[in-house]
Amino acid sequence: MSLLNSNKEIINNNPYSFLKIILFKKSNNIQKPKNMSEEKLLNLTLRIWRQKDAKSKGHFESYKINGISPECSFLEMLDQLNEKLVEKLEIPVCFDHDCREGICGMCSLYINGRPHGNDSGVTTCQLHMRKFKDGDTIVIEPWRARAFPIIRDLVVDRSAFDKIIQAGGYVSVNTGGMPDANTIPINKANAELAMDAAQCIGCGACVAACKNASAMLFVSAKVSHLALLPQGQIEAKERVQAMVDKMDELGFGNCTNTGACEAECPKEIKISNIARMNREFYRAKIS
Repeated sequence: MSLLNSNKEIINNNPYSFLKIILFKKSNNIQKPKNMSEEKLLNLTLRIWRQKDAKSKGHFESYKINGISPECSFLEMLDQLNEKLVEKLEIPVCFDHDCREGICGMCSLYINGRPHGNDSGVTTCQLHMRKFKDGDTIVIEPWRARAFPIIRDLVVDRSAFDKIIQAGGYVSVNTGGMPDANTIPINKANAELAMDAAQCIGCGACVAACKNASAMLFVSAKVSHLALLPQGQIEAKERVQAMVDKMDELGFGNCTNTGACEAECPKEIKISNIARMNREFYRAKIS
């Protein structure tokens, strides 16, 4: 039986079948997406900082890694490197990560001289390999700051940030039922500024970018998002003094006013928060 007669028989038995035949023929003409094999894969050289612990002397070690998809994330590329190292019974590279969604702030890597790499407004886990070229050499380091001692390889101890928060980055409230959302009216402009400051994820890129290893952008974001709200104004004086004193105690440097922290912040926190924190601090001191 010819294909034409076959199609006529199908249509006679089911009047809607001709639609299926037309759709089938059209689907064969649709251009299919490129396969992974057709994708331009990257061959890279990685220079990674290796350090056994905080007291040991560290060094750069070079690794060749081939066949990396431009669509994979930077951390997925490091996962592939570690798989190859484990297969060769070598010690994998230690690096921090958790959510891999740009929320937790754990993925703190200094890539080619920039915190979080050569993209803007993203964390390391959101950085994709399409930002690099085939044959590139990528230098990967941990954060460099006295207040962030290296634990191993690319992992640093950022508990200093936790201590600053413990010093005053909170609002004291009595436990109980949740109040109504509209119980306390908040000016829209202040609400938006507070929300912008609250986006800080505490990754430490501001410290890594600053030549003085200053944490003022981080501290000012935490001070601002509470100082702008009525709930945070009750403890405002005690909060700003305690957090700034703790920051200084932990060995962070002073602000350089160069704006490197704002330029490298993955959440694009503004340095205007530092000015607000300074006003809060001076107000607390003289009142």
